[in-house]
Amino acid sequence: MFDIKRRNKAFKPKEMLERQTAIKPPVLDGPWPAGGIKYFAEDKLKFITEQVPKYAGLFEVKSFFFGKIGGDFDRMYIVSEPDYVQHILQKNNRNYIKGHAYEELKHLLGNGLLTSEGDFWRKQRRLIQPAFHRERLTGFAKIMIEECQVVMGKWRVLPNGSTINLSKAMMEMTLQIVCKAMFSSDVAHLVEEVNREFNYANEKLIQRTTNPFSLPLSIPTPGNLKEKNSYENIRKMVDGIIEKRRQSSEKYQDLLAMLMEARDEQTGEGMSDEQLRDEVVTIFLAGHETTGVALTWLFHCLDENNEVEEQLLEEFNNVLDENLPGIQHLRKLTYTRMVIDETLRLYPPVWLLGRQSLEDDMLGDYIIPKNTNCLIPVYSIHRDKRYWNEPLKFMPERFEPERSKSRHKFAYFPFGGGPRLCVGNNFALMEMQLALPMILREFTLHKPKNFTFKKDPLITMRPHPEMQMVIERRTK
Repeated sequence: MFDIKRRNKAFKPKEMLERQTAIKPPVLDGPWPAGGIKYFAEDKLKFITEQVPKYAGLFEVKSFFFGKIGGDFDRMYIVSEPDYVQHILQKNNRNYIKGHAYEELKHLLGNGLLTSEGDFWRKQRRLIQPAFHRERLTGFAKIMIEECQVVMGKWRVLPNGSTINLSKAMMEMTLQIVCKAMFSSDVAHLVEEVNREFNYANEKLIQRTTNPFSLPLSIPTPGNLKEKNSYENIRKMVDGIIEKRRQSSEKYQDLLAMLMEARDEQTGEGMSDEQLRDEVVTIFLAGHETTGVALTWLFHCLDENNEVEEQLLEEFNNVLDENLPGIQHLRKLTYTRMVIDETLRLYPPVWLLGRQSLEDDMLGDYIIPKNTNCLIPVYSIHRDKRYWNEPLKFMPERFEPERSKSRHKFAYFPFGGGPRLCVGNNFALMEMQLALPMILREFTLHKPKNFTFKKDPLITMRPHPEMQMVIERRTK
């Protein structure tokens, strides 16, 4: 049984003496020494699905290990009230750093945009943001369409009714897209190796970010050595590409060229090779992993909701006629966008966010002491019945503009929010909006009979085992 306690003794840091109603949050404890973190480590999605609704938007997870010598933080809070989330991510964002989990991600991502903090992060954001402006994205639409056609070409030669590994196909497609957008030339020879290394790195990093008993990577156990070798292999691949580009006299119009040519407006400085490498690896991971997973969940949702698929096909016929989708069609594919939003609501690839407080703060009447690890369960907020009618039902219409106006902006935030809103969100959305009509107009996809899976919350939330689909060509 969970040991749930409420502690109401006022905590009064100097700057909050006037807040006489200040209280500490409820506490979830468990068997010593792990405490409440035991339940989170055992089944993360079950933990946030069952425990978050029991509290009024915030509770503490107790553990003997928090706040000990060498620990990364003093305590852990689960924060699920949209007003509180907005305070952390937007209104008082400078008081919160990425914290513990993102320190572990640095083993792979270095000091890239996802993991860096403070003035260095602000400088990097200024350098990178222009590469993802909407006008720049127009040039990438052609790549997205071409790579989707490559995938469909492979499917066309299969016998009708063949079973495919959709997870693998979508991940390889999005990896090819980000590779070509980043490096222009075809890097197909790297795709298999990069996919293998990223899959392994993903599994190891999520263990580190959620398991307080993980051995430091500096301890040379066989497992740690294999893990370090995986991170190093990824970095070496990217270093090799950057070095080759430095030596080339050709002119490129890709993301790497934009990053190499970018100069800080205030200092005139560009990025070092190490900074370039960290940003490229970050874009690699974020730029293909999340979109590949989202597309996989999207076709799963359509398989479960045939009436939605029929409405999509009607929109495609009305907007596209017999043409391929292009960037000029995106504004008119309104129902398509609603279907994508509803997929990201139910299956947000980034299912959990973390922030760590630098100084004492308040969330409503609750005290947030300095050095508190605040976990924000995006997955459970997106499925909270307080903000969503029939939250487990797939209903794209809930994202109609009029219905969305009154919704709290932090009841739905699949790309994060505030200053650290994902820089590649429009790239990912465009990728999905172009791929969906191309695939769906030519193929039907449905899961094989008796195929079962579970949601696997790694760094992104994937289906496990990988999603299998039976593909059949549509009859005209």
